[in-house]
Amino acid sequence: MGKFLIAGLGNIGADYAGTRHNIGFDVLDALAASLAGRFSVERLAEKTELKWHGQILVCIKPTTYMNESGRAVKYWMDREKIALENILVVLDDLALPLSKLRLRPGGSDAGHNGLRSIQEHLGTDAWPRLRLGIGSNFPKGRQIDFVLGKWTANELPVVQNKVQRSVEIIESFATIGIERTMNQYNKLEFEL
Repeated sequence: MGKFLIAGLGNIGADYAGTRHNIGFDVLDALAASLAGRFSVERLAEKTELKWHGQILVCIKPTTYMNESGRAVKYWMDREKIALENILVVLDDLALPLSKLRLRPGGSDAGHNGLRSIQEHLGTDAWPRLRLGIGSNFPKGRQIDFVLGKWTANELPVVQNKVQRSVEIIESFATIGIERTMNQYNKLEFEL
């Protein structure tokens, strides 16, 4: 039986619910709902523990706000004794269009403050991440407003579909591994 740390990135509080930056939280909520899990407030995160095909999924939504996500990821990784390759961070990505997602075994932070924080706390960028494209449809200088903005009515069905497929990706990652899961899901296109 393996143990995995699944970290969905976002910001706590009602003001941030349903925003592009919180899609990591949305995916973890959907995963927990699909496996009858309930989050409770614990140290540095809301946490639930789920079982999937003999695997244990320790799921966290950091309560540290996006820029300090690394504190929560490092704490729970150490506390639960989870190997680096068994971490999966789920987050929003401006560099990908809304129609795409990418599962990767590592890589740069690409300017994402949550990834930068995790990289600083773990001392490496060699841990899996599921990047969900949110697009970059904003005027110059309005990036913060865009990522902290709510989904539009015509984006929402795409987002909901992508969140559900992300649940499948996490389950696949925990059972057949990252390589086979990447081959199966990285080519997906989500139509508007």
